[in-house]
Amino acid sequence: MLERGLSAHGHRCISADNGDDGARMAVEEDVDLVLLDIMLPGLSGQEVLKRIRFRRPGLPVLMLTARDDMPNKVGALDGGADDYMTKPFAFEELLARMRALTRRADQPHSSKLEAGDVHVDLLSRRVRRGEKTVELSAREFELLEYFMRHPGQVLSRQQILTAIWDYAFDPGSNVVDVYVRYLRRKLDRRAEAPLISTVRGAGYRFEPPKDAPTND
Repeated sequence: MLERGLSAHGHRCISADNGDDGARMAVEEDVDLVLLDIMLPGLSGQEVLKRIRFRRPGLPVLMLTARDDMPNKVGALDGGADDYMTKPFAFEELLARMRALTRRADQPHSSKLEAGDVHVDLLSRRVRRGEKTVELSAREFELLEYFMRHPGQVLSRQQILTAIWDYAFDPGSNVVDVYVRYLRRKLDRRAEAPLISTVRGAGYRFEPPKDAPTND
């Protein structure tokens, strides 16, 4: 029904009937906006949203769901959704909200990230700190990208595990701590504050130098 209605209003639509395919399409296809349900086979809407926010943090996401309780609304918005509509809804309102979200034409998915003198090229997968090239493993690169897309935010170990390793490790695992140490060893400079600080009892925070530009 949504595909027919949106197509009639000039939108080109692609769709998936499960969370796994939807997450893949959202990050790999050239889409301008995602309409996302919470209740999905496979990955839930919340997990799909996490993957979208990791790979395409600027992509507008509008949640559509029959759940109208406050905890679900707050959870969706805090999880990175740009808007939230409950079923049933007026189709004209959906179109208006889509127009409002896609009006932000200044949010192309950047192929480069910068934080002070740290430069990451997502296409060539090259990293520099100042004039020095930093060689990172694939997992180290993904972890640095994740931190740079969330500057100043406290990220728990579980958040990082879900985003980078794609499944839950044993709660006693120290894999995140190990890879953070790897990044510090390769990126930090003596006599300077570390780029990734430990927040006791909470996780880690990526802290670009003051007045440093950041891109997402």
